[in-house]
Amino acid sequence: MSAAHNGLKGHPANGLHPVALGHEDLERLHLLRQHRRETRGAGTPARTAGQWVADGVAALVGSWRFIIVQSALLALWIGANALGWARAWDPYPFILLNLVLSFQAAYTAPIIMMSQNRQADIDRKRASQDYDVNLKAELEIELLHQKIDLLREQEIARLTRMVEDLTEALAAARNTALPPTPTT
Repeated sequence: MSAAHNGLKGHPANGLHPVALGHEDLERLHLLRQHRRETRGAGTPARTAGQWVADGVAALVGSWRFIIVQSALLALWIGANALGWARAWDPYPFILLNLVLSFQAAYTAPIIMMSQNRQADIDRKRASQDYDVNLKAELEIELLHQKIDLLREQEIARLTRMVEDLTEALAAARNTALPPTPTT
């Protein structure tokens, strides 16, 4: 059973079954309905220039195209300097290449982390919205169940009264029935 169902209390004023949603649950449902109206048009907030750059760098660095291009550039750099196609500007052990790659790693890692943190914030907000939607759906369904139960009980009470009325009418009809016909 749900936590909302465990805390149910009767509220005759709301016209529901004596086992109805508690005041706190109804208040929460009202807030969730209001929250839906407020956030209906709200999408993802506009990105700042830094966030836009961080997302672009993360998308680029995390692609096969980047890996292939970087691998080709590394092969060309090493080939040009090791085989001496041109005057070797970075002879073996490729100190300048090491510096360039260290510089790239030093800047791309924090930029990727910024993008991931922003995405984590977006995911947290979406999870919170999903939780609110699920909670609202649970409370709405519980209200519908209670209304159906109330209608069912009212129908059973009405049918019980009809059966009692018919039973009384049948008993009254038997008492005023015609005298038995003599058997010959």
